[in-house]
Amino acid sequence: MARLPDATGSPTGYLHFPTDLKNWENSPPKMKIKFIPLAAALCAAGLTASAEPIPANCLTGGLALGCQAWTFKEYSVLEAIDKTAEAGGKVIEFYPGQKFSPDQPGVKFDHNATDEMIATVKARLEKDGVRAVNYGVVGIPKDEAGARKIFEFAKKFGLYGITTESVDSIDTIEKLVKEYDIRVGFHDHQSQPKNPGYKMWDPNYVLSVVKDRDARIGSCADVGHWVQSNLKPVDCLKILQGRVISVHLHEMNDFSPTAHDVPAGTGVGNLAGVIDELKRQNFTGNVSIEYEANWKNNVVDAASFVGFVRGYGARPE
Repeated sequence: MARLPDATGSPTGYLHFPTDLKNWENSPPKMKIKFIPLAAALCAAGLTASAEPIPANCLTGGLALGCQAWTFKEYSVLEAIDKTAEAGGKVIEFYPGQKFSPDQPGVKFDHNATDEMIATVKARLEKDGVRAVNYGVVGIPKDEAGARKIFEFAKKFGLYGITTESVDSIDTIEKLVKEYDIRVGFHDHQSQPKNPGYKMWDPNYVLSVVKDRDARIGSCADVGHWVQSNLKPVDCLKILQGRVISVHLHEMNDFSPTAHDVPAGTGVGNLAGVIDELKRQNFTGNVSIEYEANWKNNVVDAASFVGFVRGYGARPE
């Protein structure tokens, strides 16, 4: 990631703080960008730890906010980490099958990654001050040996959760959730009128799947796909109260199957209401910005969500 020089000429700016705090809000944007990584580096600490709650120093506006690596699917996982940091995100959610590195575009990164690949990714996370918190959407097989490989991968990164739509594997998932103390969220894509068997878009269905299971099993609430299914995200979150494990955060231009992503605060999904509802529920999971547009140049689009959440979280109560 290209690093902008700060006002002192420091090559990184990681340990530089402003001496005139009264004028902080009027500081040039390039100055402000360079003060973010020190706190982010603290967030990234403990990358090799077992699954645990996301630490408070990973929060932005009260939420563990970062990017779904899918936002940067045109790039490698190493570049996705860089771009998450550039956008101001403190956490990242991986997905299976992303290119591993610019130098090895034919090598894919997923739960079959070698120890060397994992070490390289961890080093990049530490360098950029980003914490890995989730992995998905990934198919989890009923076969325990196959499912265990995914949970072992999550354990190596100390992930908070795993995201899936593998409802048929719920018994295996529950067993491993209890063993590894890693949460699992069931993700929703948009409704499929030509495929009535697909029910994940409906929060009532997801609730029926998870309500009698271990409390660490719940929903990965993709608010964009709810909007594409003509559902109001805040209403859906209320249905799933107490069972929201993680969030895929979008802002959509319209309530329709063809709706597309737009910058934070410019769409129809009531982003402020989503934030309020998550906080009302005392939500402690990760929020992954997923911007599925402007694929080659969407860091600024992702950053709009970081700015919105930070600003909204800092408003007077």
